[in-house]
Amino acid sequence: MTLDHGLCSYKAATAKVGGLQARSKRLRPHPRRAQTMTDTYTLYGSYASYYTAKSRSHLRKKGIPFVERLPSENRFREHVRPTSGSHRIPQLLTPNGEVIQDSIEMLDHLEARFPELPAIPATPKQRIFVHLMELLGSEGLVGLAWRHRWLFEENLGFVKADFGRSFRPQGSDEELQKYGSLIADRMMSYGLPPTSEAIRAELDEQYLAVLKLLEAHCRHYPYLLGGHPSAADYAIMGAMHAHLGRDPAGLAFMQQHAPRVFRWVEHMLTPDVQSPEFHDYPVAYPAEDDIPETALAFIRHLLSEYGEPFVLSSLAFQQAMEVENPAAGHVLDAQTDQPKLGPTVVSFNGSTHEHRADAHAVWIAQRSQRYFHSLDSATQQQVIDTLASDNARALLTVPTKWVIERRDNRLTVGESL
Repeated sequence: MTLDHGLCSYKAATAKVGGLQARSKRLRPHPRRAQTMTDTYTLYGSYASYYTAKSRSHLRKKGIPFVERLPSENRFREHVRPTSGSHRIPQLLTPNGEVIQDSIEMLDHLEARFPELPAIPATPKQRIFVHLMELLGSEGLVGLAWRHRWLFEENLGFVKADFGRSFRPQGSDEELQKYGSLIADRMMSYGLPPTSEAIRAELDEQYLAVLKLLEAHCRHYPYLLGGHPSAADYAIMGAMHAHLGRDPAGLAFMQQHAPRVFRWVEHMLTPDVQSPEFHDYPVAYPAEDDIPETALAFIRHLLSEYGEPFVLSSLAFQQAMEVENPAAGHVLDAQTDQPKLGPTVVSFNGSTHEHRADAHAVWIAQRSQRYFHSLDSATQQQVIDTLASDNARALLTVPTKWVIERRDNRLTVGESL
């Protein structure tokens, strides 16, 4: 995936330098499988990487045998990157040599092969919640996380050294600064607004609003959907761990204002499913397709703050395809895997907007939209009533006549519905 709003630069810079039944309370942390190195996946990524944090947490909670390697490793340069045709991280090398790039595709691949402790719930309201969180928790929060990283000066020394270690793991301090600065300077040249005390205070206010909602939830529940980890939890690890939970400014702010959230982040990095604080909480999604009210409050906030651009992108994409009428299999942009389309004028909430559809975000949004459209009308209404958000209604009800599929690391037009 990419960091939009000028956030794709990490990958560019790296190119330059190289309703389930409750389980017993006695459930073991996760099944330990008999394994050999030939059964082991390899995750290529970095602790500084937003999207690697999502995939790392998913692999650990699922108990999937894997090792993590940096993109400086020879095999990444010589095999993984040429196979995928992408320099982005994370990338996953499977035991049979297949290479998968994009954290959502990696999750889907692994879920199909390791169905125990499923990341996607089976019931309608919970599944819609999780798919929306894949969009809002990851792509929605990335702008806040990215700006909070680069606009606070106290982060820069740590972050540059962190990036430098990705390419010179045993490098000297001078080498870490050299290679880290190449990445950092490139990132800061892409759409970064000027910083000021007022801007930083506003970012902290946005961050605090997120933390307060999560802190209230973490008081009562180990995961967003009760006792069971899901793709909703993994989706926010990019923001809450890789950026805001490691960078000095974000980490100190979290520890000061949301100690339960900090503890949740710590637990999401372990393979244990049940934390010490919730050791007797059943490992199960809530019964009767319920969603905790504190989780609903959190997603409503994300919908309110970040939902409209995703609605506009979804509408703009459908309109653009109606005009172009491309054949199934048409590649939206052969030069990049996450293109923006040309400007399109769309109507939303009584206003007109000129908007360039973010095709990658539309692809993620269609995970919730296509599932929503598969439901009967009564169930659709239950979902809308539960979410109680105008932006949720608008996003879910966008038509999906034109669909996006991901093939060979390019977004393509699927068969029209």
